[in-house]
Amino acid sequence: MASDPPSLKDNLIVSAAVKAGEIGMSYFQKDTNNIWYKSGNSPVSQADKEIDEFLRQRLLGNRPDHGWLSEETEDTPKRLDNNRLFIVDPIDGTRGFIAGKKEWCISIAVVENDRPIEGVLHCPALGKTIHAFKGQGVTVDGSHSGSPKIQRQRPLVTGSKKLIEVIRDIPGTPMDTTDFIPSLAYRLSLVATGELDAAFARQGASEWDIAAADIILEEAGCVLSDKNGTQIRYNRKNVASPALVASSADRQKEILGLANSSGILQ
Repeated sequence: MASDPPSLKDNLIVSAAVKAGEIGMSYFQKDTNNIWYKSGNSPVSQADKEIDEFLRQRLLGNRPDHGWLSEETEDTPKRLDNNRLFIVDPIDGTRGFIAGKKEWCISIAVVENDRPIEGVLHCPALGKTIHAFKGQGVTVDGSHSGSPKIQRQRPLVTGSKKLIEVIRDIPGTPMDTTDFIPSLAYRLSLVATGELDAAFARQGASEWDIAAADIILEEAGCVLSDKNGTQIRYNRKNVASPALVASSADRQKEILGLANSSGILQ
């Protein structure tokens, strides 16, 4: 069973994320950030690597009994033996970060067995920090946030660039869309804060993209699931996720119906 959370002032993952954000901002919109590309033409920057190393030392230095899974650290099967682990994305939304867009964040989750029990998304360029602890609700910039109140008749949704195009091209589409938001984790969190009705992701997002957002959604009375409504599990050998749907709990059936009937997640 999860223990009571410490105050945010002394909270390990929040304070680590804030410090990591300072590292990120030292490179943001500057020419000093070296960039190279991994397999699949995915960019990684000097800032990603520096933040990853800082977080690994800070978090595991304080909780050496935890496992570790990060986008920028080579994965090993050892983490599968840990009941608790950190799941980290040093910069979620690296392409946007490199392009000078503000919608990127440091994403840290604590997973117990196969579900997150705590998560933080720190978005330093936006001046925004979203934190959740299991059973304790969600705080935005240190203030408790209530469950989102959705008033719109047509759901306002977002996704990848391609998904947004697909949704907009559906004849008589019953959904309104936002402009593209670079960070998947931040996109998902906007459902938790009530700024969006739903967010979609095609198959292939990794655990580090979604774990922190998942507990934030859950604590806000929202749901992150596959297209069949099944909850996502973590610390698996294969870290790639199925197609994803995030929505408020009271609109989940409607949103899943729209996603499946339109075929946007095929």
